Amino acid sequence: MFKIVHKRELNANVTLMEIEAPFVARKAKAGQFIIFRIDEKGERVPLTIAGYDREKGTVTIIFQKVGFATIALGALNEGDYIQDFVGPLGKPTDVEGKKKVCVVGGGVGCAIALPSAKAFKEAGAEVTVIVGFRSKDIVILEDEFKACADNLILMTDDGSYGRHGLVTQPLQELLEAGEEFDEVLAIGPVPMMKFVCKTTQPFGTHTMVSLNPIMVDGTGMCGGCRVTVGGETKFACVDGPEFDGHQVDFAELMNRNSLYRTREAEVTHNHACRIDAMGKQLIK
Repeated sequence: MFKIVHKRELNANVTLMEIEAPFVARKAKAGQFIIFRIDEKGERVPLTIAGYDREKGTVTIIFQKVGFATIALGALNEGDYIQDFVGPLGKPTDVEGKKKVCVVGGGVGCAIALPSAKAFKEAGAEVTVIVGFRSKDIVILEDEFKACADNLILMTDDGSYGRHGLVTQPLQELLEAGEEFDEVLAIGPVPMMKFVCKTTQPFGTHTMVSLNPIMVDGTGMCGGCRVTVGGETKFACVDGPEFDGHQVDFAELMNRNSLYRTREAEVTHNHACRIDAMGKQLIK
């Protein structure tokens, strides 16, 4: 069992939790992920590691409450326990030899972008960070990005905070102005990552994306997380989660990610909480 030692609501739909998991914290690196289960009957859900503290033996996760499992996790509090917390899984972000990088994050993907931006900075790179949100009320981790970025550009779709527009706009401007990045790392919704790649491709800028396809076991055995990269089948859990974005088949990825959306919505909508039902019986 793994204890929740800290919980913070970053906005109405996004929660930060610090989990006591010393063996995971000991090996964790930026770009890797964990798989959690709330209880022995729960589904296995992958979440990218948002931070870790080797001395405290804790791992930080940040998640959006969008499906049954993440809503249930978000209902837990400090002092509660979850059944499983497995990791670190996947390959870490490759920060070696990069002198100038641009990290692009979108929405809750910014939680994943932050540790990678920190890792690049700690490795001696000059780091530009571009983050985008729909509106001011869902902006997260701004102070944390300011602490690790040499240049931070914050965008909102509606213009309610920072610059008005999409993350691809300032990226395009920087590239057209002659900025030469050793790498652009994009993390966020699949359409956002796709268009970041379309933006960088004419400039020949090496671009990596962090993929989060449907995943079951996280060890490469089930094949559920397969993606096509450069015409070859790869498994995000063991070959990734970061891949060369110019080689990713985004159309296939988006199609596979939508396969169970209707079923998950049904499960979330129809779920009846047995604890609530027991409470009503006791009241009667």
